Amino acid sequence: MTTFLRDTATVFSREFKPALRNPVELIFEMGQPLLFLFLFGALLDGAVGSSWQWFVPGILVMMCLTGPMGAGYTLLVELIGGSMERMLVTPLNRTAMLVGKAMKTMIVLLVQSVLIVLAALPLGFELYAAGVLAGLAQLVVFGVGLGALSFVLAIKSAPAGTLFYIVSQSIMFPLLLLSGVLLPLETAPGWLRTIGQFNPVTYIVDAQRALFAGDLANPSILYGTASACVIAAVGLYMGNRAMRQGVV
Repeated sequence: MTTFLRDTATVFSREFKPALRNPVELIFEMGQPLLFLFLFGALLDGAVGSSWQWFVPGILVMMCLTGPMGAGYTLLVELIGGSMERMLVTPLNRTAMLVGKAMKTMIVLLVQSVLIVLAALPLGFELYAAGVLAGLAQLVVFGVGLGALSFVLAIKSAPAGTLFYIVSQSIMFPLLLLSGVLLPLETAPGWLRTIGQFNPVTYIVDAQRALFAGDLANPSILYGTASACVIAAVGLYMGNRAMRQGVV
């Protein structure tokens, strides 16, 4: 366990130091979420009750999808460039490589999420501290699973990488649109609502909105947490297996 923790810290430090040297890039990555927050959120004012309490959690879930889902791109670049091969000849634990890379992605996501919440406060977003903390913890679990699945896709796509772009883009947008992140599914046609019920992200979005509204007893929180945990368990299992067997 000591070796695993040490290797995880080593990989995390390797991944996170470039981000510290270039913090402007982290802010730049928030351009699209901020644009949605200020413009799209304002358009929803009055259409969905308290628009900011409804929309801010949706923005955070969107960031959680686009960030960790794209985390595999870094691994893909390392696989194509050969730097990953140099890491694999070291005694580093391969599972620690996966966890360290996923941790870096989630730290970045947490920082960006806090900045989004702070930016929404002057717009009318009401802060429920306990709910926000619980919501961010749920997003971390969800994001770790997505990041691990993204790594699996990167490994399977190497060396060409074409499969990574096709699958990631084909999956991400349906997950977003069918989860009610941007528009409420309640007003959608019946067939679309039915499809949305099979989307695990839908339950996470509902749970996030309940948590950020301070409704800690809402049953949707249980369903959302279960969905996040299942995605994390599947992602870590598949990611660990791919790192041990798929990378040669």
